[in-house]
Amino acid sequence: MRDNAKGGALTEVTFYILLALHRPRHGYAVMQFVEERTAGRLILGAGTLYGALNALQEKGWIAPVGADAGRKKEFAVTPLGREMAARELARLKELANTAEEILKEARNGEAIPLLLDAAGDPGPVAG
Repeated sequence: MRDNAKGGALTEVTFYILLALHRPRHGYAVMQFVEERTAGRLILGAGTLYGALNALQEKGWIAPVGADAGRKKEFAVTPLGREMAARELARLKELANTAEEILKEARNGEAIPLLLDAAGDPGPVAG
């Protein structure tokens, strides 16, 4: 898993799993939560989910809860996992605020610097 605990971005899947586990859930319930909350945009396969759950457990971001006696194993977010989710939310809010400011400036006709090639000419416009 490519999550960076030192201020970098979490993967979208990791963020949704941490959100799902703010209340104890077993793996299938986590898959349903993610699919429902993303309106089907993200659908987790069992291998992806259980690999992520193992990695998050190793990082100390989630932990198993309750007795396993014949039941599906449930997990819940730990205090460290809650902190990581809160950091990611703050990062996403900052990103959204920056994007809104830039798009607002563009809508208001404020100058947007052009990217110039080595010769000082504007590069090709992607479209």
